[in-house]
Amino acid sequence: MNKTLIPTTNHPKKSLTVILKKHSGRDSSGQVSVRHQGARHKRFYRFIDFKRDKRSSEGKVIGIEYDPNRNVPIALIQYPDGDKRYILQPKDLKVGGTVVASEKAEIKPGNALPLKNIPLGIQVHNVELYPGKGGQLLRGAGTYAVLVAKEDKYVQLKLPSGETRRFFADSYATVGQLGNVGHKEEIIGKAGRKIHMGIRPTVRGTAQNPRSHPHGGGEGRSGEGMHPKTPWGKPARGKKTRKRNKWSNVLIVQPRKK
Repeated sequence: MNKTLIPTTNHPKKSLTVILKKHSGRDSSGQVSVRHQGARHKRFYRFIDFKRDKRSSEGKVIGIEYDPNRNVPIALIQYPDGDKRYILQPKDLKVGGTVVASEKAEIKPGNALPLKNIPLGIQVHNVELYPGKGGQLLRGAGTYAVLVAKEDKYVQLKLPSGETRRFFADSYATVGQLGNVGHKEEIIGKAGRKIHMGIRPTVRGTAQNPRSHPHGGGEGRSGEGMHPKTPWGKPARGKKTRKRNKWSNVLIVQPRKK
């Protein structure tokens, strides 16, 4: 997390947390299904309000907290009825500020509205793919999309990848850019911190045993000696792996690669 972002509290709300079980990349059979995951520091999962379904009730920001499970700070919101919820912190939302989720909410960072009620040119994040399902896109540090057009039942958003895509006009989105914009410039500093994060070392294929990787073996410092392969023998570079006719491609107005 960016050192300039200092949390206002180090203790999360107990009722909004649960211990996060560690699987170290193993599946239900005990086999490694995700490589390079290992031991990490004990974590608690924070329940985030991605749905923003407490409508027309203005909440007050009473704390900004660090979340070990994501690269964005989280804001603790307290509503007039005493209910408390976490949301992802937009860039300019501070302690003492207010947020509301409503069809007629003001256009300011942290407020959630249907896409059809947000003016063109406004930055948004935490966008729903389907109305009522909860935000699924644009939840990473510093991300945002821009409203560029409105159609009959769709709204067009320009995504960070450069892709312009249609979304349902009734889907909710949160106004503003997400915080911790300098996340990409963060320096990890040492290998030990990576281990605490649960990330194990990545070893080159040519440095491995031939039973462990197709590139392994050979005397001395030998190269790959073949077309680059994954540990499972599939082409590692150059071969396209994406499906051509994905069902959601009809929603793409402008692809990210022209």
